[in-house]
Amino acid sequence: MIEKLKQLTKETIIYGISTILGRFLNFILVPLYTNIFLPEEYGIVTNVYAIIGILNVLFLYGLDSAYLKFATSEEFPSKKLVFSIPTITIILTSVVLSVGILSLQKPLMNFLSLTAGYNYIITYSLLILLFDTFAAIPFLNLRLENKAVRFTAIKVGNIVINVVLNIVLIVGLKWGIEGVFISNLVASLFSLSFVLPVYKELFSLCFDKGLFKRFLKFGIPYLPAGLASIFIQVIDRPIVEQLTDLKQLGIYQANYKLGIFMMLFVSMFQFAWQPFFLKNAREPNAKELYSKVFTYFTLVGSFILVVLTLFVDDIVKMSIFGRHLIGYAYWGGLSIVPIVLLAYLFNGFHIIFSAGLYIKEKSNSVPVIMGICAAVNITVNFALIPVLGIYGAGLATLASYVVMAIAYYGVSQRLFYVKYEFVKISMIFLALFIVAFLYFYLIPVDYLNLLIKLLLGLLFIALLVLMRVIDSKDVNGLKLLFTSNRK
Repeated sequence: MIEKLKQLTKETIIYGISTILGRFLNFILVPLYTNIFLPEEYGIVTNVYAIIGILNVLFLYGLDSAYLKFATSEEFPSKKLVFSIPTITIILTSVVLSVGILSLQKPLMNFLSLTAGYNYIITYSLLILLFDTFAAIPFLNLRLENKAVRFTAIKVGNIVINVVLNIVLIVGLKWGIEGVFISNLVASLFSLSFVLPVYKELFSLCFDKGLFKRFLKFGIPYLPAGLASIFIQVIDRPIVEQLTDLKQLGIYQANYKLGIFMMLFVSMFQFAWQPFFLKNAREPNAKELYSKVFTYFTLVGSFILVVLTLFVDDIVKMSIFGRHLIGYAYWGGLSIVPIVLLAYLFNGFHIIFSAGLYIKEKSNSVPVIMGICAAVNITVNFALIPVLGIYGAGLATLASYVVMAIAYYGVSQRLFYVKYEFVKISMIFLALFIVAFLYFYLIPVDYLNLLIKLLLGLLFIALLVLMRVIDSKDVNGLKLLFTSNRK
């Protein structure tokens, strides 16, 4: 079993290299924005990109999923036909939707709280959206053709160009938030230009009405699930802006971004977990293996949660050349960081519990679950933000991921029962609660120096040992997971 778990850890690290690079380069922009822009200016950027994320799902309306389905089918030998049908459709509908959005520019600007001086944002955003949409199917083709190096090079190139241009335009030329959108526009154009060879190879003006209907029939059902998923991720941004203001939205987004460390851990794990559980589903000890994965994942994730909760203030407030990880004007929202970290941890739980649905090929409940979670997110946002402000938005995200984890667990267990080590999991959460109670409620703020925080971190580990969550067997197992064999 240890060898299997070690394989998962190794794959998590390998897959995580490109993930970390991309996410980290994007995270570099957070200190840049928060040390230069006012919270209300960063709020504008946040709000607009939330809408772009939602529109991106609408512009593709499931045809990307349909392409993955039909491009891998031996039923259709013509690669050009399978590529061209969704591409032609997406191009035409994207242009029509863009014209419609431009005709609603004034009410849209009012909704986004944009004044007349920000007219350019709608135009830039639509161009970014169009370029990214036109590149979507070619990027899928690169994945299907196993051209991972080319795919990764273009993606990383996009991010590097975006970051460099942000620095040049915002720091050097003082273009303000206009520099954010121009940088993204150029980066998106870069990506599109480098996937044009795929268009040259596969695109033609061929069309098949019957196959087109099959594309729509297969793809459109993915739209509700896609919208529900993106709503869970970004719908809190426009709701925060509508119920508070752009300043509070900017503060919320900057501190939400500090959850990147837990998000990276979960993302890295997800890339490796899905092929791992599918490959080992027929092993005689598969269920025991999955149970151990859940325990170890919870242990590592909880440790990350404790460390970041204890030390995030100190990390953020460190001064490097007079600058901070996030600007001083944003520090008022640091208390939401533990909530966001815990939300990402529960997101990881749902990823683990999804194994049963994949193994038994029963995904019919996924759109329903995602829809319920999106509804929970929206409802809790509207209920709590007027009372708790941005903390209500953080709790709404946490609530949606908790519901998601519970729902996936319930459905998956009926399909593929796994006896998880819930006694140990409960002990981990009890240790988390004790440390959190001491940190937030019992120890006076004036006494919370680095030494006390370090002692609280050690207390968490000691509690895990005393509660027998970690024993010598687990220590040896974890040691083997994170060390390589010596020949």
